[in-house]
Formats: sequence, structure tokens, C-alpha cells
Amino acid sequence: MGCDEVKEDKNNYPKRYMDIINKNLNTNGNHSNNTDIIIKGKKMDELENIKNEKNIGKSIETLHILKDIFSFLSKKKKLEIIVYNKELQKKLDIKIEDYKKIRGIYRIGERNGKGKEYNKYDDLIFEGEYLNGKRNGKGKEYNKYDDLIFEGEYLNGKRNGKGREYYDENGYLKFEGEYLNGKRNGKGKEYNDNGKLLFEGEYLNGERNGKVREYYWKGKGKFLFEGEYLNGKRWNGKGYNIDGKIEFEIKEGKGKGKEYFEDGNLIFEGEYLNGKWNGKGKEYNEYDRLIFEGEYLNGERNGKGKEYDYLDGKLRFEGEYLNGKMWNGKGYNKEDKIEFEIKEGNGKVKEYYINDELEFEGEYLNGKRNGKGKEYNYNGELKFEGEYLNGKIWNGNGKEYYDNGILLFEGEYLNGKIWNGKGYNKESKIEFEIKEGNGKVKEYYNNGELLFEGEYLNGERNGKGKEYNYNGDLKFEGEYLNGKIWNGKEYDYFIGKLLFEEEYLNGERNGKGKEYNDNGELIFEGEYLNGERWNGKGKEYDYDNGELILIFEGEYLNGKRNGKGKEYNYKGELIFEGEYLNGKIWNGKGKEYYDNGELIFEGEYLNGERNE
Repeated sequence: MGCDEVKEDKNNYPKRYMDIINKNLNTNGNHSNNTDIIIKGKKMDELENIKNEKNIGKSIETLHILKDIFSFLSKKKKLEIIVYNKELQKKLDIKIEDYKKIRGIYRIGERNGKGKEYNKYDDLIFEGEYLNGKRNGKGKEYNKYDDLIFEGEYLNGKRNGKGREYYDENGYLKFEGEYLNGKRNGKGKEYNDNGKLLFEGEYLNGERNGKVREYYWKGKGKFLFEGEYLNGKRWNGKGYNIDGKIEFEIKEGKGKGKEYFEDGNLIFEGEYLNGKWNGKGKEYNEYDRLIFEGEYLNGERNGKGKEYDYLDGKLRFEGEYLNGKMWNGKGYNKEDKIEFEIKEGNGKVKEYYINDELEFEGEYLNGKRNGKGKEYNYNGELKFEGEYLNGKIWNGNGKEYYDNGILLFEGEYLNGKIWNGKGYNKESKIEFEIKEGNGKVKEYYNNGELLFEGEYLNGERNGKGKEYNYNGDLKFEGEYLNGKIWNGKEYDYFIGKLLFEEEYLNGERNGKGKEYNDNGELIFEGEYLNGERWNGKGKEYDYDNGELILIFEGEYLNGKRNGKGKEYNYKGELIFEGEYLNGKIWNGKGKEYYDNGELIFEGEYLNGERNE
């Protein structure tokens, strides 16, 4: 008989469970024919050093926990373990919180040895070695889609030593090299998302520093640049074309150079000073089309220049720039006719999205939107028409529209906030009126769905109100101050399911709250302080065949069990009551029980062990 292979291994188990297993094996680690325990498709005696576990916890002297793990995990379909010894099965029982210890969802006590971490959605985010509760030794990191994004060495909770990063979309190697205090430091290599080497060299504090080599994305190992970097910028060295000939040289951050997209297309070619674009240069888009040519200062467009359409390459503006903004010159339309003229940053101007749709048309002053103007969305639909001041949208009279062109608000704005006027619903009926920034107001998403309803003061959310997400679910209900959530209850959803409901006091999570798993099932309820979960009294829950099970009730501090508490097995039977410290189980006085309620031990504990 065999069983399915599983992800967990013996290193995830508390050591006292190993003691229970060993007691049911012969002293030499061999097993009899009727004492086969199979984990991960292997017999127990095949697991290395199983009988040599040291410092085994003394707090459990019976065999009741082993079945706790085995039978419960089998029900949860998280771990397939088959126990053949009938006599052993009769002695075993279940303890739900130890299932959580195995999975690593909660940090009960300080982790030492191998373990796993999960995010609030129960996605695996780390597996590896711990010391004193921190990541130490080898480990792996995952994103929320279970893709491996890093594997390597850790010290005191940070990446330290050798490691590898991976692209999450295809799993290809992204970087390999050395880390210090969580950043790239020392030698390393970078790769594109097809696995081709792009860069190799030295790093300092996460940036390229020192001797380097860069390669063409499509060049099959051909040099793009060879030399030195300083603070992430090319400083000394030579650049090569695809044929291997020297194309430019840079010294002390000065000289001519080229930059490329990851696919090998040119981004920029021109002059550098102090590692930045300075002097004459040209910019290109990802389609290898010229979008600007002219003069730069400290990386920004300054001086004479020409700007070209993102898609068709036609001239859109010609003149002078200041600090990256159009200052003097003429703008052209698709028919190559003059569309506007700007002088000293003043005049009527048109701006476009990269898809060629008009984004803005109106008046400029000092290179910014000032005066009357109109804004459009990415699809070319009118979004706002009114007045601007110092580049800030919506100062003075204006009108705001839904995506379908229906009027949303008409009146006066101040610093981008509605100040005096009337708001309309999707049926063009008056929904609210605001005066001097005060009144009851409704805000809507561009698609017409309700975003907020409540009180305004000085043009901001102040007083009672309700906020909704894009799907119409209630997100917050309570009081606002100066536009921010202040007192009330917040709700958080994931794929339409409630994850959190919490109270706010003085802008932070304070008071009672509840957490749910991604099935919408309650997993915690208790008190919060200064935005930290689990301060004060609380309860933890799990589920067996859909039935809510209390697994702990007691006191918390800074997210950990601290103070008095009680633990229960999956049948709701008390198995421990006593004191906790810094999340470590069983510190101080306590009592331990059999499942039938009979007292096992009464006395003092230290770090989860009886202090006899």
C-alpha cells in the first residue's frame, strides 16, 4: 500500500511529534510489518535521523497528538498520511492548532528550523529556515500565484549571501548573485525574460557599481557596453554596435551613449554629463519610432527640440522646452497644419494620449494649464470642462461628466474640490447640492456606480459617510475627518468575499474586528490597537467539514498570544489553559488535559515545556 506524495515533510513537525512516532518504532529505527507509517511516499525509517531528534519536548507523554495531525490533515486534504498500526490508531487523537503550526499560518512562538509563511489569503509566500523567529539560512519566496520569485540565503530576516530572482510570469532566471541586508551587493548577473544574459558585474546597495558588461538582448552574447558604473549610471567605458565595433566612449560620466529597451530597441542616443542626458539627443518609443530630438539638461528636455507623434511619427511640436515643458513654439495636427502656438509658456495648447486621442485643450500660463480648458478620457469622451489654476484641475466654474457623456456635476471648484453646485445621477436628476464646500454629497465612479455618500465640509469628506468598492460592496461606514477615514467600520473584500471588518478610531484600526478566510469563513474576532491586529482579548477559529471550531480564546499583545488563554481540540474539548508570553505557548502557570477532561499536568511551563 502507498499514498500520494505531499509537499510537507518531517521538518515541518514540532519535535515532540517525532518522539511520539519514535516510541512506536523499534529502538533501532526499524519497523514491524504492522507498524508502517508512510509520509511523502516513504516509510518513517527511511527519513534521515528520525530517531536522533534532540531536545524533544517533554510536555506530551501520551500518543494523542499524532492522530490529531494525521486524521485532521487527511480531512482537510492538505496532507495525505496513512497509519497502518491499528493499536497506534486507537491511542491517537486530533488537535487543530497543531495543524496550523505545521502549515505555518500562525507564528506560535519563535520559529526555529524549517517552516512556511502564508499571507492573509492563505497563499504560501515563504518556505525555508528560521532562527529566533526570523528567516535565517536557505529559503524560497513566492508570489500570490504560487510562482517562485526568489531562492537563496537569509540572515536576520533579510536576503544575505547568494541568491536567485525569477520572473513570475514564466519562471525564467532574472538575477543571480550576492545580497547584503536585502539588497544586491557584490557580483551578480541579470537576464531577460527569455533567459538571455543582459548584464554581469558589481553592485552596491542595490545599484550597479563597479566593473560591468552589458549585452544585446538579441545579440547572442555580443557586448553592448563594457566598463564601469557609478550609482546605477554608466561612468567609464565603451559601447559597441551589434557588429562588435566601438560606437561610443564615456569618461567620468561624460560622452555619447545609447540606451535600449529589453527587446533591443533603442530608447535614447545622445550626450551624457554626470551619467545623465545632457546636451543633444534623441528619444525612441518601443516601436523604434523617433518621438523627440533636441537638447537636454539634467535628464530633462531643455532648449530647442522637436516632438513627434507616438504612432505615426508626424511632427507634433517644434520649439523650445524649459524643465521638460513646452515653452516657445508651434503645435501641429495630423494634417501637418499649425494647431496652436505658445510663447513664454503661455497660449492655447492641445495635449494627446499615446493612442492619438485628445487629452486636453485649453489655456497655458508659465507652461501649465491655467484658464479655461477641456479634458477627455482615453476614449476621447469629454470628462471635464472648466477653469484651471497653476496646473491644478478644476478651479472656478466647471462641469464634470460620466463616461457616457451625462452630466455628473455642475458648479464651482476650488483646488480640485467641488465647492458650490449641483450633482446629478445617471438619470440626470439632481442628487445633491453643495454650498461653500459643505453639504451632503454623492461621489460616483466614471461608470456611474456609487463611490461615496455622506457629509462634506470645506470641500472634503467630513462627518458621517459610506464608501463603496467598484462592485457596489460597502467598504466603509462611519465618520471622516479632512477627507480621511476617522471613526467607523471598514470592510475588505477579495473576489466578492468579506475578508476583514474592523473599527477605526482617530484614523487607525482600534477596537473590535473580525477576519475571514477566502471562503468567507470567520477565522478571528477580537480587539485591535493602533492598527495592529490582536491587541486585547480575541478568539481564533477553524473549520472541519464546514463546522466552525473554536481553537483558542484569550489575550493578545502586538499580534501574539500574551497573557491568559485556552486551547481546544477540533471537538471543542479543552486541552490547555494557562499563560502565554510573546506568542510562545505555555509560559507560566498552566493545566493540560486529556480529551476526556482528565488532568494530565498542572504546574509551570517554560517555552512550551513543563518546568518540573
